[in-house]
Amino acid sequence: MLKIDNLHAFYGKSHVLHGVSFEVQAGEIVALLGRNGSGRSTTARAIMGLVDCKGNLQWKGQSIADKKPYQIAHLGIGYVPENRDIFPKLTVEQNLLLGQKGKGEGSRWSFDDMYAMFPRLKEREHTEAGVLSGGEQQMLTLCRTLMGDPDLIIIDEPTEGLAPKIVELVGQYLQTLKARGISVLLIEQKLTIAMDISDRVLVMGHGSIVFSGTPQALRSDVYTRKEWLEV
Repeated sequence: MLKIDNLHAFYGKSHVLHGVSFEVQAGEIVALLGRNGSGRSTTARAIMGLVDCKGNLQWKGQSIADKKPYQIAHLGIGYVPENRDIFPKLTVEQNLLLGQKGKGEGSRWSFDDMYAMFPRLKEREHTEAGVLSGGEQQMLTLCRTLMGDPDLIIIDEPTEGLAPKIVELVGQYLQTLKARGISVLLIEQKLTIAMDISDRVLVMGHGSIVFSGTPQALRSDVYTRKEWLEV
């Protein structure tokens, strides 16, 4: 579905990504791991057309390298940024409504689906999003993206700052997506959740992919974990 080949990205004169190449297949969870500053978030932003980049970016065989972020979203790629970007003065229900494409007709997902996955959102559906807890806001931004009915979701650090019980909920959410045939590119620092739910893992270092393989292969690769992941 998503194919990236020799991707380079820049912030002004700063060269951040150096020839990144990988694929995400249909119904697959791929974890993109690495320390802060390794280039993981820049990779997500490059895919979504949010940073200057060059290279081959293909979605379902179509080049998306020169497309605007809203065009990429309408092609079926959802993006959950690290800063969550909820609309604080709108209610939970209104935030979810804004996530829909058109009138939401034909979508695989409904409000009931969102509330079934995260019952806490149902309890807060008429509450302004700005007063929600960090965990509730993360649930909301995940569900708002899903309301757009994407075939691939790119999620940047979904468990950052969350309590263990909420982290567990996020893991269940991602597995629900996979069960419904949705692909996930998970950008994460917590090895536990990434290794438990991912089909494949990629490790980034200094703007390049330094490891690609199964979670089992990474578990046995002591050098890669020590050199590129452990603090």
